[in-house]
Amino acid sequence: MSAQSTDSGAWAGPLAGIRVIDLSRVLAGPYLTQQLGDLGAEILKIEPPGRGDDTRGFAPHVAGESHYFMALNRNKKSLVIDLRTSEGADLLRQLVAKADILVENYRPGVMQRLGLGYEDLAQLNPRLIYCAVSGFGLSGPLRDRPSFDIVTQAMSGVLSVNGDKGGQPVKLGVPLGDMVGGVFGSIGVLAALEERHRTGRGRLVDISLHDGLMGMLGYLSQLYWVGGADPKPVGSAHPSLVPYGAFNAADGQIIIACLTEGFWAALCKALRREDLIDDARFATAAARLAHRAEVDALINGILHEHPVAYWVDRLTEFDVPNAPVLSVGQALSHPHTLAREMVVQTEHPRVGSMPMMGRPIKFPGATQSPLTPPPVLGQHTREVLTNVLGLEADTLDALAQRGVIDRTDTLAKRT
Repeated sequence: MSAQSTDSGAWAGPLAGIRVIDLSRVLAGPYLTQQLGDLGAEILKIEPPGRGDDTRGFAPHVAGESHYFMALNRNKKSLVIDLRTSEGADLLRQLVAKADILVENYRPGVMQRLGLGYEDLAQLNPRLIYCAVSGFGLSGPLRDRPSFDIVTQAMSGVLSVNGDKGGQPVKLGVPLGDMVGGVFGSIGVLAALEERHRTGRGRLVDISLHDGLMGMLGYLSQLYWVGGADPKPVGSAHPSLVPYGAFNAADGQIIIACLTEGFWAALCKALRREDLIDDARFATAAARLAHRAEVDALINGILHEHPVAYWVDRLTEFDVPNAPVLSVGQALSHPHTLAREMVVQTEHPRVGSMPMMGRPIKFPGATQSPLTPPPVLGQHTREVLTNVLGLEADTLDALAQRGVIDRTDTLAKRT
Protein backbone atom coordinates (compact mmCIF):
# COMPACT_ATOMS: atom_id res chain seq x y z
CA MET A 1 0.00 0.00 0.00
CA SER A 2 1.11 3.62 0.50
CA ALA A 3 4.50 4.43 2.01
CA GLN A 4 5.05 4.47 5.75
CA SER A 5 6.62 7.93 5.65
CA THR A 6 6.37 11.04 3.52
CA ASP A 7 8.88 12.21 0.93
CA SER A 8 10.54 14.31 3.65
CA GLY A 9 11.01 11.23 5.81
CA ALA A 10 8.53 12.43 8.46
CA TRP A 11 6.18 10.00 10.19
CA ALA A 12 2.95 9.80 8.20
CA GLY A 13 0.92 8.57 11.18
CA PRO A 14 -0.42 5.34 12.69
CA LEU A 15 -2.51 4.54 9.59
CA ALA A 16 0.43 4.84 7.18
CA GLY A 17 0.14 2.10 4.58
CA ILE A 18 -3.67 2.07 4.67
CA ARG A 19 -5.40 3.08 1.44
CA VAL A 20 -8.95 4.46 1.54
CA ILE A 21 -11.29 4.84 -1.42
CA ASP A 22 -13.49 7.84 -0.64
CA LEU A 23 -16.75 7.88 -2.61
CA SER A 24 -18.43 10.24 -0.16
CA ARG A 25 -19.50 13.83 -0.59
CA VAL A 26 -20.89 16.81 1.34
CA LEU A 27 -20.16 16.36 5.08
CA ALA A 28 -20.60 13.07 6.97
CA GLY A 29 -18.43 10.88 4.74
CA PRO A 30 -15.77 13.50 3.96
CA TYR A 31 -15.42 14.27 7.68
CA LEU A 32 -14.91 10.54 8.31
CA THR A 33 -12.24 10.13 5.64
CA GLN A 34 -10.55 13.39 6.65
CA GLN A 35 -10.02 11.93 10.11
CA LEU A 36 -8.48 8.80 8.59
CA GLY A 37 -6.24 11.01 6.46
CA ASP A 38 -5.20 12.97 9.54
CA LEU A 39 -4.06 9.66 11.03
CA GLY A 40 -1.87 8.89 8.03
CA ALA A 41 -4.08 6.89 5.65
CA GLU A 42 -3.88 7.57 1.93
CA ILE A 43 -7.28 8.97 0.88
CA LEU A 44 -8.27 8.64 -2.78
CA LYS A 45 -11.33 10.84 -3.23
CA ILE A 46 -13.27 9.82 -6.33
CA GLU A 47 -15.32 12.71 -7.74
CA PRO A 48 -17.73 12.91 -10.68
CA PRO A 49 -16.64 14.79 -13.83
CA GLY A 50 -17.29 18.50 -14.19
CA ARG A 51 -18.67 19.47 -10.80
CA GLY A 52 -16.95 17.13 -8.36
CA ASP A 53 -18.17 16.95 -4.77
CA ASP A 54 -21.40 18.97 -4.43
CA THR A 55 -19.77 21.20 -1.83
CA ARG A 56 -17.33 22.59 -4.40
CA GLY A 57 -20.25 24.78 -5.44
CA PHE A 58 -21.03 26.10 -1.95
CA ALA A 59 -20.31 29.84 -1.57
CA PRO A 60 -18.32 31.73 -0.53
CA HIS A 61 -15.36 30.87 -2.74
CA VAL A 62 -11.76 32.05 -2.79
CA ALA A 63 -9.75 31.58 -5.99
CA GLY A 64 -12.55 29.31 -7.20
CA GLU A 65 -12.37 27.04 -4.16
CA SER A 66 -15.27 26.58 -1.73
CA HIS A 67 -14.78 27.25 1.97
CA TYR A 68 -17.02 24.25 2.70
CA PHE A 69 -15.05 21.80 0.59
CA MET A 70 -11.73 23.04 1.94
CA ALA A 71 -12.90 22.53 5.53
CA LEU A 72 -13.58 18.81 5.04
CA ASN A 73 -11.09 17.51 2.50
CA ARG A 74 -7.52 18.15 3.63
CA ASN A 75 -4.96 15.34 3.29
CA LYS A 76 -6.74 13.77 0.30
CA LYS A 77 -6.04 13.12 -3.36
CA SER A 78 -8.75 13.96 -5.90
CA LEU A 79 -9.48 11.69 -8.85
CA VAL A 80 -12.20 12.41 -11.38
CA ILE A 81 -13.73 9.16 -12.63
CA ASP A 82 -17.17 8.75 -14.15
CA LEU A 83 -18.52 5.68 -12.34
CA ARG A 84 -21.60 5.68 -14.56
CA THR A 85 -19.47 4.38 -17.41
CA SER A 86 -18.40 0.75 -17.54
CA GLU A 87 -14.75 1.80 -17.90
CA GLY A 88 -15.02 4.12 -14.91
CA ALA A 89 -16.60 1.41 -12.77
CA ASP A 90 -13.83 -0.95 -13.85
CA LEU A 91 -11.18 1.59 -12.80
CA LEU A 92 -12.82 1.75 -9.39
CA ARG A 93 -12.79 -2.03 -9.09
CA GLN A 94 -9.08 -2.07 -9.89
CA LEU A 95 -8.45 0.52 -7.20
CA VAL A 96 -10.59 -1.40 -4.70
CA ALA A 97 -8.49 -4.50 -5.31
CA LYS A 98 -5.51 -2.52 -3.99
CA ALA A 99 -7.33 -0.75 -1.13
CA ASP A 100 -8.08 -1.43 2.51
CA ILE A 101 -11.18 0.68 3.14
CA LEU A 102 -14.02 2.12 1.06
CA VAL A 103 -16.35 4.83 2.38
CA GLU A 104 -19.55 5.91 0.63
CA ASN A 105 -22.57 7.92 1.72
CA TYR A 106 -25.06 7.36 -1.06
CA ARG A 107 -28.62 6.35 -0.25
CA PRO A 108 -28.95 2.61 0.45
CA GLY A 109 -29.16 0.66 -2.82
CA VAL A 110 -27.35 3.13 -5.09
CA MET A 111 -24.01 1.34 -5.02
CA GLN A 112 -25.69 -2.03 -5.55
CA ARG A 113 -27.41 -0.70 -8.68
CA LEU A 114 -24.00 0.31 -10.01
CA GLY A 115 -22.68 -3.18 -9.30
CA LEU A 116 -20.35 -1.68 -6.68
CA GLY A 117 -22.04 -2.76 -3.45
CA TYR A 118 -20.24 -4.53 -0.63
CA GLU A 119 -21.09 -8.03 -1.85
CA ASP A 120 -19.69 -7.23 -5.32
CA LEU A 121 -16.49 -5.58 -4.13
CA ALA A 122 -15.80 -8.08 -1.35
CA GLN A 123 -15.50 -10.76 -4.01
CA LEU A 124 -12.67 -8.75 -5.57
CA ASN A 125 -11.05 -7.97 -2.22
CA PRO A 126 -12.17 -10.07 0.76
CA ARG A 127 -10.02 -7.87 3.03
CA LEU A 128 -12.00 -4.76 2.11
CA ILE A 129 -13.67 -2.82 4.92
CA TYR A 130 -16.72 -1.17 3.37
CA CYS A 131 -18.32 1.66 5.35
CA ALA A 132 -21.78 2.79 4.25
CA VAL A 133 -22.87 6.08 5.82
CA SER A 134 -26.51 7.11 5.41
CA GLY A 135 -29.18 9.13 7.17
CA PHE A 136 -31.10 6.21 8.63
CA GLY A 137 -28.93 3.15 7.95
CA LEU A 138 -29.21 0.11 5.72
CA SER A 139 -32.35 -1.23 7.42
CA GLY A 140 -35.48 0.05 9.11
CA PRO A 141 -38.63 1.80 7.84
CA LEU A 142 -36.85 5.11 7.12
CA ARG A 143 -33.82 3.67 5.31
CA ASP A 144 -34.74 5.19 1.93
CA ARG A 145 -35.46 8.71 3.18
CA PRO A 146 -32.99 11.52 2.47
CA SER A 147 -31.44 13.16 5.50
CA PHE A 148 -29.27 16.12 6.35
CA ASP A 149 -28.01 17.59 9.59
CA ILE A 150 -31.22 19.33 10.66
CA VAL A 151 -33.33 16.27 9.81
CA THR A 152 -31.10 14.13 12.02
CA GLN A 153 -31.29 16.67 14.83
CA ALA A 154 -35.09 16.71 14.61
CA MET A 155 -35.57 12.94 14.40
CA SER A 156 -33.15 12.19 17.25
CA GLY A 157 -34.83 14.51 19.76
CA VAL A 158 -31.78 16.78 19.92
CA LEU A 159 -33.59 19.70 18.30
CA SER A 160 -36.31 19.54 20.95
CA VAL A 161 -33.87 20.21 23.81
CA ASN A 162 -31.81 22.95 22.15
CA GLY A 163 -32.80 26.58 22.55
CA ASP A 164 -34.02 28.96 25.21
CA LYS A 165 -36.50 27.94 27.87
CA GLY A 166 -40.02 28.34 26.54
CA GLY A 167 -38.80 29.29 23.08
CA GLN A 168 -38.64 27.60 19.71
CA PRO A 169 -36.17 24.73 19.23
CA VAL A 170 -32.89 25.93 17.74
CA LYS A 171 -30.60 23.91 15.50
CA LEU A 172 -27.14 23.23 16.91
CA GLY A 173 -24.69 25.70 15.43
CA VAL A 174 -22.21 22.88 14.80
CA PRO A 175 -23.63 20.38 12.25
CA LEU A 176 -23.34 17.47 14.66
CA GLY A 177 -26.19 15.60 12.97
CA ASP A 178 -23.84 15.07 10.02
CA MET A 179 -20.48 15.07 11.78
CA VAL A 180 -21.58 12.26 14.09
CA GLY A 181 -21.32 9.98 11.06
CA GLY A 182 -17.64 10.81 10.83
CA VAL A 183 -17.11 10.29 14.55
CA PHE A 184 -18.75 6.86 14.80
CA GLY A 185 -17.83 5.90 11.24
CA SER A 186 -14.13 6.24 11.94
CA ILE A 187 -14.49 4.24 15.16
CA GLY A 188 -16.33 1.49 13.27
CA VAL A 189 -13.76 1.39 10.48
CA LEU A 190 -10.83 1.23 12.90
CA ALA A 191 -12.53 -1.52 14.91
CA ALA A 192 -13.06 -3.53 11.71
CA LEU A 193 -9.43 -2.92 10.77
CA GLU A 194 -8.31 -4.35 14.10
CA GLU A 195 -10.58 -7.38 13.60
CA ARG A 196 -9.05 -7.89 10.14
CA HIS A 197 -5.63 -8.25 11.76
CA ARG A 198 -6.99 -11.37 13.47
CA THR A 199 -9.28 -12.81 10.81
CA GLY A 200 -7.76 -11.62 7.54
CA ARG A 201 -11.19 -10.54 6.32
CA GLY A 202 -12.95 -7.20 6.05
CA ARG A 203 -16.59 -6.51 6.71
CA LEU A 204 -19.49 -4.15 6.04
CA VAL A 205 -19.87 -1.26 8.50
CA ASP A 206 -23.36 0.32 8.62
CA ILE A 207 -23.33 3.89 9.97
CA SER A 208 -26.61 5.75 10.47
CA LEU A 209 -26.57 9.46 11.30
CA HIS A 210 -29.81 8.90 13.21
CA ASP A 211 -28.25 6.11 15.27
CA GLY A 212 -25.24 8.28 16.00
CA LEU A 213 -27.10 11.31 17.32
CA MET A 214 -29.52 9.09 19.25
CA GLY A 215 -26.46 7.56 20.87
CA MET A 216 -25.30 11.03 21.88
CA LEU A 217 -28.44 11.79 23.88
CA GLY A 218 -26.46 10.49 26.85
CA TYR A 219 -28.06 11.29 30.19
CA LEU A 220 -31.08 12.90 28.48
CA SER A 221 -32.41 9.49 27.46
CA GLN A 222 -31.99 8.15 30.97
CA LEU A 223 -33.58 11.31 32.37
CA TYR A 224 -36.67 10.56 30.28
CA TRP A 225 -36.78 6.90 31.34
CA VAL A 226 -36.32 7.74 35.01
CA GLY A 227 -38.67 10.71 35.20
CA GLY A 228 -41.15 9.85 32.46
CA ALA A 229 -41.16 13.40 31.11
CA ASP A 230 -39.50 14.84 28.01
CA PRO A 231 -36.49 17.04 28.77
CA LYS A 232 -37.14 20.64 27.74
CA PRO A 233 -34.78 23.28 26.34
CA VAL A 234 -33.06 25.30 29.03
CA GLY A 235 -30.74 27.49 26.97
CA SER A 236 -27.15 27.20 28.13
CA ALA A 237 -28.30 25.92 31.54
CA HIS A 238 -28.27 22.29 32.69
CA PRO A 239 -31.48 20.36 33.36
CA SER A 240 -30.26 19.06 36.74
CA LEU A 241 -27.26 21.17 37.81
CA VAL A 242 -27.24 24.70 39.24
CA PRO A 243 -25.37 26.98 38.72
CA TYR A 244 -24.42 25.92 35.22
CA GLY A 245 -24.58 28.07 32.10
CA ALA A 246 -24.04 31.60 30.83
CA PHE A 247 -24.05 34.57 33.20
CA ASN A 248 -23.83 38.29 32.49
CA ALA A 249 -20.69 40.23 33.40
CA ALA A 250 -20.32 43.97 32.81
CA ASP A 251 -19.17 43.63 29.19
CA GLY A 252 -20.26 40.17 28.05
CA GLN A 253 -21.10 36.64 29.07
CA ILE A 254 -19.12 34.08 31.02
CA ILE A 255 -19.81 30.39 31.52
CA ILE A 256 -19.80 28.96 35.03
CA ALA A 257 -20.23 25.22 35.60
CA CYS A 258 -20.51 23.83 39.14
CA LEU A 259 -20.89 20.06 38.95
CA THR A 260 -19.95 19.31 42.57
CA GLU A 261 -20.44 20.75 46.04
CA GLY A 262 -16.75 21.63 46.11
CA PHE A 263 -17.13 23.86 43.07
CA TRP A 264 -20.18 25.55 44.61
CA ALA A 265 -18.20 26.40 47.72
CA ALA A 266 -15.30 27.66 45.60
CA LEU A 267 -17.69 29.85 43.59
CA CYS A 268 -19.15 31.39 46.74
CA LYS A 269 -15.63 32.26 47.90
CA ALA A 270 -14.73 33.74 44.50
CA LEU A 271 -17.87 35.88 44.62
CA ARG A 272 -17.06 36.91 48.20
CA ARG A 273 -20.33 35.39 49.38
CA GLU A 274 -19.18 32.59 51.66
CA ASP A 275 -22.42 32.99 53.58
CA LEU A 276 -24.22 31.23 50.71
CA ILE A 277 -22.31 27.97 51.22
CA ASP A 278 -24.39 26.93 54.23
CA ASP A 279 -27.60 28.72 53.22
CA ALA A 280 -30.31 26.06 53.40
CA ARG A 281 -31.73 27.19 50.06
CA PHE A 282 -28.46 26.42 48.27
CA ALA A 283 -26.62 23.92 50.48
CA THR A 284 -27.22 20.90 48.22
CA ALA A 285 -27.50 20.24 44.49
CA ALA A 286 -31.20 19.41 44.91
CA ALA A 287 -31.82 22.62 46.85
CA ARG A 288 -30.07 24.75 44.25
CA LEU A 289 -32.07 23.07 41.49
CA ALA A 290 -35.28 23.94 43.34
CA HIS A 291 -34.12 27.56 43.70
CA ARG A 292 -32.54 27.94 40.26
CA ALA A 293 -33.98 31.43 39.63
CA GLU A 294 -32.66 32.75 42.94
CA VAL A 295 -29.19 31.31 42.40
CA ASP A 296 -28.96 32.72 38.88
CA ALA A 297 -30.18 36.14 40.00
CA LEU A 298 -27.65 36.27 42.85
CA ILE A 299 -24.76 35.38 40.55
CA ASN A 300 -25.80 37.80 37.79
CA GLY A 301 -26.19 40.55 40.37
CA ILE A 302 -22.59 40.15 41.46
CA LEU A 303 -21.00 39.49 38.06
CA HIS A 304 -22.33 42.68 36.44
CA GLU A 305 -20.01 44.71 38.66
CA HIS A 306 -16.87 43.69 36.71
CA PRO A 307 -15.90 42.74 33.11
CA VAL A 308 -15.49 39.20 31.83
CA ALA A 309 -11.68 39.28 32.02
CA TYR A 310 -11.81 40.13 35.72
CA TRP A 311 -14.13 37.23 36.47
CA VAL A 312 -12.11 34.77 34.38
CA ASP A 313 -9.06 35.59 36.50
CA ARG A 314 -11.01 35.55 39.76
CA LEU A 315 -12.84 32.28 39.12
CA THR A 316 -9.70 30.62 37.80
CA GLU A 317 -7.88 31.65 40.96
CA PHE A 318 -10.48 29.73 42.99
CA ASP A 319 -10.49 26.76 40.57
CA VAL A 320 -14.10 27.31 39.45
CA PRO A 321 -14.81 25.85 35.96
CA ASN A 322 -15.40 28.89 33.76
CA ALA A 323 -14.90 30.26 30.28
CA PRO A 324 -15.56 33.45 28.38
CA VAL A 325 -18.05 33.03 25.55
CA LEU A 326 -15.72 33.38 22.55
CA SER A 327 -16.63 34.05 18.95
CA VAL A 328 -15.34 31.63 16.31
CA GLY A 329 -12.59 34.09 15.42
CA GLN A 330 -11.59 34.52 19.05
CA ALA A 331 -11.50 30.75 19.55
CA LEU A 332 -9.33 30.27 16.45
CA SER A 333 -6.83 32.88 17.62
CA HIS A 334 -6.76 31.89 21.29
CA PRO A 335 -3.23 31.17 22.61
CA HIS A 336 -4.21 27.68 23.74
CA THR A 337 -5.64 26.86 20.29
CA LEU A 338 -2.40 27.98 18.69
CA ALA A 339 -0.19 26.24 21.25
CA ARG A 340 -1.98 22.96 20.51
CA GLU A 341 -1.40 23.47 16.76
CA MET A 342 -5.11 23.43 16.03
CA VAL A 343 -4.53 26.10 13.39
CA VAL A 344 -1.84 25.36 10.81
CA GLN A 345 -0.74 26.97 7.56
CA THR A 346 -0.59 25.18 4.24
CA GLU A 347 0.11 26.14 0.65
CA HIS A 348 -2.89 25.61 -1.64
CA PRO A 349 -2.20 25.39 -5.42
CA ARG A 350 -4.79 28.10 -6.14
CA VAL A 351 -5.47 29.94 -2.90
CA GLY A 352 -1.84 30.20 -1.85
CA SER A 353 -0.95 30.28 1.83
CA MET A 354 -4.05 29.48 3.85
CA PRO A 355 -4.96 28.43 7.42
CA MET A 356 -6.54 25.05 8.16
CA MET A 357 -7.68 23.27 11.27
CA GLY A 358 -5.01 21.04 12.73
CA ARG A 359 -5.26 17.41 13.77
CA PRO A 360 -7.47 16.90 16.86
CA ILE A 361 -5.63 13.68 17.79
CA LYS A 362 -2.08 14.10 19.04
CA PHE A 363 0.71 11.54 19.53
CA PRO A 364 3.22 12.91 22.06
CA GLY A 365 6.78 12.07 21.19
CA ALA A 366 6.07 11.63 17.48
CA THR A 367 5.63 14.46 15.00
CA GLN A 368 3.47 13.74 11.99
CA SER A 369 4.17 15.16 8.58
CA PRO A 370 2.46 18.46 7.71
CA LEU A 371 -1.13 18.35 6.54
CA THR A 372 -1.69 18.71 2.81
CA PRO A 373 -4.22 21.20 1.43
CA PRO A 374 -7.63 20.22 0.05
CA PRO A 375 -7.14 19.05 -3.54
CA VAL A 376 -8.19 20.85 -6.69
CA LEU A 377 -10.77 18.83 -8.62
CA GLY A 378 -9.05 15.97 -10.41
CA GLN A 379 -5.60 17.09 -9.27
CA HIS A 380 -4.30 13.57 -8.68
CA THR A 381 -6.18 11.51 -11.30
CA ARG A 382 -3.24 10.73 -13.54
CA GLU A 383 -0.75 10.47 -10.70
CA VAL A 384 -2.78 7.84 -8.84
CA LEU A 385 -3.85 5.85 -11.90
CA THR A 386 -0.21 5.75 -13.01
CA ASN A 387 1.32 4.93 -9.63
CA VAL A 388 -1.35 2.56 -8.30
CA LEU A 389 -2.68 0.89 -11.45
CA GLY A 390 0.35 1.33 -13.71
CA LEU A 391 -1.61 2.94 -16.56
CA GLU A 392 0.43 4.51 -19.34
CA ALA A 393 0.03 8.09 -20.58
CA ASP A 394 -1.61 7.09 -23.86
CA THR A 395 -4.19 4.99 -21.99
CA LEU A 396 -4.97 7.93 -19.72
CA ASP A 397 -5.29 10.25 -22.70
CA ALA A 398 -7.75 7.88 -24.33
CA LEU A 399 -9.80 7.62 -21.12
CA ALA A 400 -9.89 11.40 -20.89
CA GLN A 401 -11.01 11.74 -24.50
CA ARG A 402 -13.89 9.36 -23.80
CA GLY A 403 -14.87 11.35 -20.71
CA VAL A 404 -14.14 8.52 -18.28
CA ILE A 405 -11.59 10.63 -16.44
CA ASP A 406 -11.69 14.42 -16.49
CA ARG A 407 -9.99 17.18 -14.54
CA THR A 408 -12.10 20.03 -15.94
CA ASP A 409 -13.21 22.21 -13.04
CA THR A 410 -16.37 24.13 -13.93
CA LEU A 411 -16.04 26.09 -10.69
CA ALA A 412 -12.58 27.46 -11.46
CA LYS A 413 -13.86 30.93 -12.34
CA ARG A 414 -15.76 31.40 -9.09
CA THR A 415 -14.34 33.94 -6.65
